[in-house]
Amino acid sequence: MRITGGDWASRRLAGPGRHDAIRPTPDALREQGFAVLAPRLPGASFLDLFAGTGANALEALSRGAARALLVEQARPAAELIRRNLASFDVGAGVARLAVAAAARAVVQLAAAGERCTVAWCDPPFADWDAGPAALALAREHGLLPPGAWVVLELPPRRAAAIAGFATVRALRGAVLLEVS
Repeated sequence: MRITGGDWASRRLAGPGRHDAIRPTPDALREQGFAVLAPRLPGASFLDLFAGTGANALEALSRGAARALLVEQARPAAELIRRNLASFDVGAGVARLAVAAAARAVVQLAAAGERCTVAWCDPPFADWDAGPAALALAREHGLLPPGAWVVLELPPRRAAAIAGFATVRALRGAVLLEVS
């Protein structure tokens, strides 16, 4: 896996092992999604839900986001994220990793006063409904304020209809949503 743009373009990051349950975002989708998000990234706080390898957060930071909040429940994936953040020399003031279920983490982050204007949500397809549920909670608790943009990855033949979110644009394998 590689970072597709920004200051770290083409830098490699550690990916999951052959038997890991992590399904990384395809480089082509990450490149397309971040091309659309690019005008909103400079100085933004970025939320990476179901962070997996941390590639989406690193991509956002590479393209100008000021900070990234990463949420990952699986401990092996969290360790992979920590390794990737360290290999890119990303400090704790720039990236914060919450190792918890997404629903619990978004409520805790919001209670701590965090706000993110750009987000990426890549839930495991086997438990895909956890993604829209976490996004709804993030909106309800103010972690994602009105006007925030979110890329939500979709399993094949799945549509995204989340109360309080409007579809901005369809992407290959994802949808761009705006918090209303």
